[in-house]
Amino acid sequence: MIVESSLLASAAGQRHGFGTRRGGVSEGIYASLNCGLGSKDDRADVVENRSRLARQLGAAPEMLVTPYQTHSTDVTIATQPWQSKNAPRADAVVTAKPGLTIAVSTADCVPVLFSEPDAKIVGAAHAGWRGALAGILEATIESMEALGADRSRILAAIGPAISQVSYEVGEEFEATFLKADNANSRFFARRDENARPYFNLTGYVEARLRSAGAGDIENLNICTYREEDRFFSYRRSCHREEVDYGRQISAILIS
Repeated sequence: MIVESSLLASAAGQRHGFGTRRGGVSEGIYASLNCGLGSKDDRADVVENRSRLARQLGAAPEMLVTPYQTHSTDVTIATQPWQSKNAPRADAVVTAKPGLTIAVSTADCVPVLFSEPDAKIVGAAHAGWRGALAGILEATIESMEALGADRSRILAAIGPAISQVSYEVGEEFEATFLKADNANSRFFARRDENARPYFNLTGYVEARLRSAGAGDIENLNICTYREEDRFFSYRRSCHREEVDYGRQISAILIS
């Protein structure tokens, strides 16, 4: 049901998990652990799936929260659980409250889980290309610092996301990154000189984390697009012209 980071697993005082699509009750294109409240899946099934994931982490289901994600650089500091209808519009959540399980939803974008074990502060960020380029990772680290974290002690784990070999993009997409920093050319590759570029999103996220001064970083290098039996993928769903897609969530809590 979940994938763990060995880096985070080695840190005391927190529990975490990158969700998969296995172990739930949803059916059809949502089979089986669809945790996306924004999907068109049966809501009762989604709630049950989220409860199952929370319980696997040893958390109370009512303490699991996800934000309303908008591909922004907005971060919310969570001090208590919220109802989904009142979810803050944000793409990252940080907390210092034990037991409060913070999570983000993804289906190709990059989930990043953060932990500062000494300060007992954790974070979860949703980094699509827009958010990563705009600074969601740096904003998450800054919000953790506002709670008392030391960025040099922050551990960051990059979870399952679309890999470069599956992420074909357009020339304008590449130009956007090169305009921001010409050094970003290293995150693009072509199969031949006339081909469209392929983007290394997780590599870009890792580079942004390192430039921000985070401590240890682990990139799990797991592709959501290629591992259909384990993960939902927005792009795979689009290629198949499916009407919707499931989402996995990645969660962390202070124990």
